[in-house]
Amino acid sequence: MNPKKIIETAMMKRYWFKLAIRVVVFLSFLILYLKDRALLSYLLNYEFHLGILEYGVTPIHGLWLIFMIMMVSHLIPNKRKTMALEKSLEENFAEAPGYSELELLKFVQDQNVKAWKVMLIWLSFNAIFGILYLAEVIQDIDLLMLTVFYFLCDYICILFFCPFQTFIMKNKCCVNCRIYDWGHFMMFTPMLFIKNFFSWSLFFTSLVVLINWEIKYAKYPQRFWERSNKVLQCANCKDKTCQVKRRLAGRK
Repeated sequence: MNPKKIIETAMMKRYWFKLAIRVVVFLSFLILYLKDRALLSYLLNYEFHLGILEYGVTPIHGLWLIFMIMMVSHLIPNKRKTMALEKSLEENFAEAPGYSELELLKFVQDQNVKAWKVMLIWLSFNAIFGILYLAEVIQDIDLLMLTVFYFLCDYICILFFCPFQTFIMKNKCCVNCRIYDWGHFMMFTPMLFIKNFFSWSLFFTSLVVLINWEIKYAKYPQRFWERSNKVLQCANCKDKTCQVKRRLAGRK
């Protein structure tokens, strides 16, 4: 990799574009939140289908559609997706000759322990907001803004800095990330506390995405390790989404 210039792969360009969209979505909802949080809260809690009949398509409906399309797309194979996601598919597995089954087992065990540490930390962190919500210190609209903030942070973690990668998982890049498709579940964790169609449809769909990923990881762990899957090795990477992170970390 040329240390003076970031290689703009097709996937990198796609990520920059999607990051820009997420920034726009976050800022738009932040403005609505600051300008008239009462109205936004009313739209969030109004009966979802009746809201369309009475008000037309509101920002809440638009946000829900963006979120649902995003999650459903992760359940449908697509060649335009990142290598980090598509490594779970059989067609993206190229067996590395001579890899050790014992080393693979050790890798899986190590990654599983780290993954559940991440899950425990994430659930404990979000439990704080759940307790504050149940104690009526914060409201449903605050949880919505937290989710929209997580929506933005998802790509910040991919492109710039991920605390889970740095401090717990220790994977060298997103392409090799054990918990790459946990993002939606983490994003919509706050929605569990709000009891309506908008929130629960998002949370439980994200749970389906998470379970789908975990089933594939349990059945085909060899697809997720660079020493058993040549596709995940740096020399064969087509995404190059690690470039900004590596530069910020002072690595080539």
